[in-house]
Amino acid sequence: MKVALVGSTGNIGSKVLAELLSRGHSVTAIARNPEKIATSPGVQPKKGDAEDAAALAKLLSGHDAVVSAVPFSPGLSTKLIEAVKRSGVKRYIMVGGAGSLEVAPGKMLKDTLTLPGPVKAIIEEGTASLERLRGETGLEWTFFSPAAEIGPGTRTGKFRLGGDQLIVDKDGKSRISYDDYAIALVDELEQPRHIGKRFTIAY
Repeated sequence: MKVALVGSTGNIGSKVLAELLSRGHSVTAIARNPEKIATSPGVQPKKGDAEDAAALAKLLSGHDAVVSAVPFSPGLSTKLIEAVKRSGVKRYIMVGGAGSLEVAPGKMLKDTLTLPGPVKAIIEEGTASLERLRGETGLEWTFFSPAAEIGPGTRTGKFRLGGDQLIVDKDGKSRISYDDYAIALVDELEQPRHIGKRFTIAY
């Protein structure tokens, strides 16, 4: 596939980029600082900013799918979704947040946390972006929430997938590595099972 990856230099984006390339996909790797993207067969670095929907739409046009791995900031997801819609690309996977996952009926993970204002605003943006996507009818979208804890770790290829509920292990922990998250994301891209839905992952 020809995939546009927005936010390709971050912790998650760089792992998704590596996973896409390892499976033979052609990737337009979009970042504010494309010089940070290692030269590799199959990748075309491009300078782009998710804050500029019109310019980003031009970079996205002509691809089979768009994946955004841009960290949330207030109002950014509206611009991202607008850019994808303008580009004419239908398939869109957004790296989501875990804050909106349910931990009990009617209760989200974010409701159980006491957070400083700036962090809370980021988590609320993730929740709002999911709601925006749920109102979209013209996109084949997927919102992929990680586990409550995502970070460096081994690539195991062994994990559990779920829907809107937080997945925890026998110790009550919700964890996933960047590498295994990237595996599941590219699996979804190649064999869509969650179009128009949110799904999640954890060990």
